[in-house]
Amino acid sequence: MRCAECKGKGLCGLPRCPIMSRFYAQLPVLPTDHYQGSAPSVFVGSYGYPKVAGGPLMINDADHPPDWVARGLGIDDIVGLRARTIRGAGEVKGLAGNLQEIALSSQPLDVEVRFVKPVAFDLRFDGTIAPVGLTGAIRKMDVLDNARVDRAVDRATSDTDLSATDACDILHTSGTDVYQITQLLTAGLLGRKRHVVPTRWAITAVDDTVSNRLKKRIARYSPLDGIQVFSGSLYANHIVCLLVPGDWKFEMIEVWGKQSLWGDGCETIARDGEGLTKSGYSPLAGAYYSARLAVTEYLESIRRSARVLVLRNVTSDYWAPLGTWVVREVTRNAMRGQKTPCADLNEGIELASRLIGFSHWRPYSRLIPELVTQKTLFDF
Repeated sequence: MRCAECKGKGLCGLPRCPIMSRFYAQLPVLPTDHYQGSAPSVFVGSYGYPKVAGGPLMINDADHPPDWVARGLGIDDIVGLRARTIRGAGEVKGLAGNLQEIALSSQPLDVEVRFVKPVAFDLRFDGTIAPVGLTGAIRKMDVLDNARVDRAVDRATSDTDLSATDACDILHTSGTDVYQITQLLTAGLLGRKRHVVPTRWAITAVDDTVSNRLKKRIARYSPLDGIQVFSGSLYANHIVCLLVPGDWKFEMIEVWGKQSLWGDGCETIARDGEGLTKSGYSPLAGAYYSARLAVTEYLESIRRSARVLVLRNVTSDYWAPLGTWVVREVTRNAMRGQKTPCADLNEGIELASRLIGFSHWRPYSRLIPELVTQKTLFDF
């Protein structure tokens, strides 16, 4: 994109200019050097790791994406909400106790924070984390409430002999959602050798860790009874999931339209996949692990194994990247929705192509040719 040249003139063809959206979003915000109110979560940056800055996220909101979806918030609503969010920044070592108390609590805690100078507007969009509009260097911070800690969270965080991997798995199995698990990992509350983890790393680490444990269980289950197709849409992200009976395999193909944020004037297609194990970090970044988590949650819930193809189509209406939580929630919504059974693989492929809106994803797939040409024990 030519943002530096365009400066809001609309030359990129996007329905809304990211630069102008940042400008308009900041208009209702008044600079302040003091905040007293809700701090629903914590944020730790990755710049300069291991010497990182962190602090509370301060906004009168739960900072819980599933709630945003349930309330029917649009992209504009979420950007406006996040533009008013203040990210406190300070030396993590000095704030560790306060940050851990916020992360432990099942309900947002009230805080009182004084900043070195009035908070600065610095809205930035990112593909992994939700945008945050305001930043302020913390001079003093006090937590005004006592944390309400769920029993499962208390057990997992109190056990210093429990590995972070086991803790994530136990918490997820107990019903703790991945958003709070991410907070606990970020604040340095999980594992044997505990330390704070940058938020962007923690998001993907939790998705990856939990789904890896789930797929090991899935590998022991019987295969699906037949081919199933699921679909869903959220914030101009369209997801189609094709599930085929068999042992666990997973493939994801992303398509960014010509005028989408990262389309760069031409359509962009990327893929990645795995069997029971995966080596290296996915080129699809956090979206891959978020989608995989949602699918493994579904297969664990029905106690079946499958080979899975996830198609993601991102259109120009997705004018501001809101974070990988969008992929997680749209895939979850798809898996909760109505499934369409298909008589054979060809019918499943044709239906998936119709639902996603095109068929030229097929040359990029490695899973489909394997399904077409190979028979497994499940076929007999």
